[in-house]
This record gives sequence, structure tokens and C-alpha cells, in this order.
Amino acid sequence: MKRIFFRNRAIELAGIIHFPNGFDETKTYAALVLATPGSSVKEQVGAIYAMKMAEQGFVTLTFDPSYQGESGGVPRNLEDPSVRVEDIRCAVDYLMTLPFIDELRVGLLGICAGGGYAVKAALTDRRFNAIGTVVANDIGRAFREMQTREDLLKMLEEIGRQRTDEARGAEPRFDPWIPDSIKVAEAVGITDPEVLEAVTFYRESRYRHPNSSNRLLFTSYIHLLGFDAFNLVPELLTQPLQVIVGGRRGNTGQYKNGKALFNSSPAAEKDFFVVEGASHYDLYHKPDYVNQAIERLTLFYSKHLSPSPSYLALLEAQARTQPSCRAS
Repeated sequence: MKRIFFRNRAIELAGIIHFPNGFDETKTYAALVLATPGSSVKEQVGAIYAMKMAEQGFVTLTFDPSYQGESGGVPRNLEDPSVRVEDIRCAVDYLMTLPFIDELRVGLLGICAGGGYAVKAALTDRRFNAIGTVVANDIGRAFREMQTREDLLKMLEEIGRQRTDEARGAEPRFDPWIPDSIKVAEAVGITDPEVLEAVTFYRESRYRHPNSSNRLLFTSYIHLLGFDAFNLVPELLTQPLQVIVGGRRGNTGQYKNGKALFNSSPAAEKDFFVVEGASHYDLYHKPDYVNQAIERLTLFYSKHLSPSPSYLALLEAQARTQPSCRAS
């Protein structure tokens, strides 16, 4: 693998490229951009899927979003969906500069909130020729559905007051994405199994990472609560689509949202795959479940990112017209 940097306008983003075994920079490869969950950094879920898909022969790029992890940007820990989507587009811009990437064979893989961001990017960026999601979520809808309409309106008022306070010199407010430990979760009465699974994965397992702060700039909600990842899917998401969900539905909405995404896509070729017995967070890291997702994704991308017969014929024709180099 190789650490790389690219830019989203004035912000420098930090990423990692994972290469297939036997990588040869004189050849060209199909590539995948990975969009990671909210709060996650490139060394966590993105790394798991990036490494496994590289083992299947793809060049993979995973990166920290703007304002987070090793990437630049202030204010820190801002989660702005429009910027997250543009990060994805800038990632494919970067891939287009690499001579070993086949620009006609680039796919996109989004996980959890990254699934929603990936779909949003793919709606208008046709350089992505195949779209895959794992436990995809529309982060805006998820936050809206977590509370009543009355509570939502109260929260919007609170966000406005916080922005006003910060404009007048107050310190920014940062809230935890999830409890910082199982002990903290239990102390506040959290019993939802999936929340506890999230806390275990991010805060108490070997996947905990120092660059993952578990902090969200509170005023991010002014961007998040108005975001809709899937609203233009029926009109614009025509690329081949692979939707993977866990069979244990839980409270994250991953099954419902994945099914809605699948049903609303007009793509001629699409597939909906259920990993039986898996919860949302099982599909982040548990080998028995992740490997099923990888197998399905490999079949999907191998089919839709393979050189077409006409493309191969074009390459052969170009090779025939190139002057040969022979030793004198």
C-alpha cells in the first residue's frame, strides 16, 4: 500500500492506495474508490474492505474526509455532506492522473453513511461505472428519523443559537458520535444492541484508532438534517448497482434503506444481497460476514469493470499501429 495526498479545493486529503498482489505499474487496472462511514477514518472499515478488494485484483483508494483524521480543513470534525460528496469526486480526479488506472474501469463502494455519499456522488459523476453499497444509509434521513418533528424543530433552533454564539466568539461545541465506552453507554441507559456493537468496534476493539476522535462539530447538523442522499436515484442512478445488507435488521435502517435504494434505482443491472445473520456492524469487520460481502462485490465489479470486447479490440488495434521497438 502507499500513502497519498490529493486536494478538494484548498483542503489536502490523506489517503491510502492498496495494490493487488503482483502489481505492475506498467499495466492498467480496474480501481475502486471507498467512501467510509460517518466518524470513521481510513484505517478502520475502509481499510478492511480496501485490503480485501485489492486481494481480488483491484487498485483501491480509501481516504479521510475533509476536516477529519489526517486530512486538512477547519473547523475540525465537521461533517458536511456536500463536502463529503465532493471528496469522492476529487478522489476519482486523483485516480485519473495515475497511468496504471484504466479510466473506463473505475467503481465506487460506500459503507454505511458512505453508501449514501457514494450514491449522491454517482448520480452526477459518470466516471463511476459500477456502484456498490454495504449497509448503506442516508445519514440525513437517519438523523431526522431519530426524533419527533417537534424535537427536530427544537434542535434546529438550538443549532442556530450555537452558530450565533460562535459568531460572537464562543467556543465550538463538539458532541460524541457514540458513547466513548461501553461503561459510559451503560451509565446513560443505552441498551440497543447495535449501538453497543458500534461502541465496541470503534472504541474498545483493535480497530480503535487515534485519528478517529468520535467527535462531531455540533453545527454540522445544519448540513446533515437537510441532506437527502437518494432523492434523485429514480432519475439519475443508471449505473450497475450492488446493494448488500445484513439480515438482522436492527434500528440503523440499513435493510430498509438498502431495499428502498434498490427498488428506486432504474439501473438495468442491479442486485440485492442479504448476508443472513449479520447485523449492521457485523458487516464492518467480522470475517464470516465480511467475506460474503467481498465475494459478492468481487463478482459484481469483475463483471462490470471488465474490459468490454470492443475496448479490448481497440487496445489491440492501437498496439498494432504503434511502432515496435527492436534492438539493432
